Amino acid sequence: MTAKHIVYHIPVCPFSQRLEILLALRGQQDAVEFRVVDITKLRDPELLAKTQGTTALPVLEIPDGTILKESLVILRYLDEALEGPMLRRSVPVEHAIESMLIAKEGPFTMAGYLFVMNQDRDRRSEFNEKLLSLYREINSFLVDQNSEGPWLFGDFGLAEAVFAPMFKRFWFLDYYEEFQLPDGEEYDRVRGWRDACMTHPATDQVTEEEIVKLYYDYALGAGNGALVEGRSVSSFAFTPPWEDRPWPPRDKYAGTTSDKALGLVA
Repeated sequence: MTAKHIVYHIPVCPFSQRLEILLALRGQQDAVEFRVVDITKLRDPELLAKTQGTTALPVLEIPDGTILKESLVILRYLDEALEGPMLRRSVPVEHAIESMLIAKEGPFTMAGYLFVMNQDRDRRSEFNEKLLSLYREINSFLVDQNSEGPWLFGDFGLAEAVFAPMFKRFWFLDYYEEFQLPDGEEYDRVRGWRDACMTHPATDQVTEEEIVKLYYDYALGAGNGALVEGRSVSSFAFTPPWEDRPWPPRDKYAGTTSDKALGLVA
């Protein structure tokens, strides 16, 4: 039994940031205790027992001991369980529409992560176009639902809470792949939505510098705390703190630099 809701999460994880955004918007940051998990180390046996052996995070432990998994499940649960007005739309058809947009997040996120983890320079344009095609799809959806914007409806809502962390993670594409949305009406509406999400004060839990430094190993094809060949410390290591490290090299296709050059060891 716990006294309050507990989220076990990885620092700078976009899926747990969704929960932080929800709590900030609802003014209930103290309703949930966040417990940090070091992704570079083996999972704590006690946590593995709670999750029945699964390692994906975040997970939520509610006061009666029940464990909930999957960030969207946790997000919707907290939105319904916390006191006060919910973030989700109260009108059924509007909630259905925001759910349709949320359903587009999975392929969008996958495309971005595959792009940053790609190690074949000759396939850059392929991954770039795939991501752009999904931006165009979201742009069309937003134009159909609310051409004026910037939000899907009248304010920052559930769909924005889902997408905002991914928009911020894609800073790693700006840095390591020089990714940019082209000009033009195919992208104007989604650009306005993305920018509004990223500048909303409820989404300020992470910075571009933090994302670029911590996700360096992702740019080299090593995700979830895995070690890059020739290195002994993950870019996701807690120490030294990311603020004290230099910015990584932009050219990921040149291979890794050393732990020392990355500021990971003395």
